Amino acid sequence: PITTHEVNVAMPLNPVARTGAGQRIIVPAYALNGVNFNPGTGGRCASDINDVSECSLRPGSTGEWSMEALGQEIFDFGEDDNHAHVQRGGVYHYHSIPEDMLSEQNLAGESMQLVGWAVDGIPLYARLGYSDADSGTSPLRLMEPSYRLKATPDADRPSVDIVPMGTFSQDYEYVEGVGDLDECNGRFAVTPEFSQGIYHYYVTESYPFVQRCVKGTPEPSTRSGPGGGGGPGGGGGPLEGRPPGG
Repeated sequence: PITTHEVNVAMPLNPVARTGAGQRIIVPAYALNGVNFNPGTGGRCASDINDVSECSLRPGSTGEWSMEALGQEIFDFGEDDNHAHVQRGGVYHYHSIPEDMLSEQNLAGESMQLVGWAVDGIPLYARLGYSDADSGTSPLRLMEPSYRLKATPDADRPSVDIVPMGTFSQDYEYVEGVGDLDECNGRFAVTPEFSQGIYHYYVTESYPFVQRCVKGTPEPSTRSGPGGGGGPGGGGGPLEGRPPGG
């Protein structure tokens, strides 16, 4: 069951979005209502399984292959209409778009909506962005991530006859330019709150749903992600005014 938790999160007041790869992190953002976004799961499968019953959904499970909560139908993580569920300890958290937070205008495709802040102090929007990144009067459209399913399963992956592609995080690859967003599900563009433009993230309707990395520097108390996917290195760039390198 859901239990009451006191949430105290420190975020940078003047964040800087770095160029290059982002920093991997487990809890990348918090919604305006205080609920955290935690896109990954503790579910795992080993490479040599013969049946899905040999996999485990429990946190701390062993196995090389990380299950996705969304975008697959083999494993049920009990998500509700907000793409959220309760983890061990009674913490309710989102894996994708918090539908009940969205305004009628956003659902109708008529307005952008700020739904939270990432742990590096960078804003998080839901679904929609301006078609022209430099114009707040351009039409809105769904923002498309730049991830796609790999054409060929990894060599040591469990058989797709047992576990279809799209079940594991490792089934996806980032391809720069295939969508609107970068590897951290973000882009530099104008928003209703930042008319001069700002680097910001999106919660999207397809993988990765919520970014798995951040471009800024989180406060030490929120740096709880595994290594890989870049790090503090790389050149910095301004959050507002002009995109890094622009």
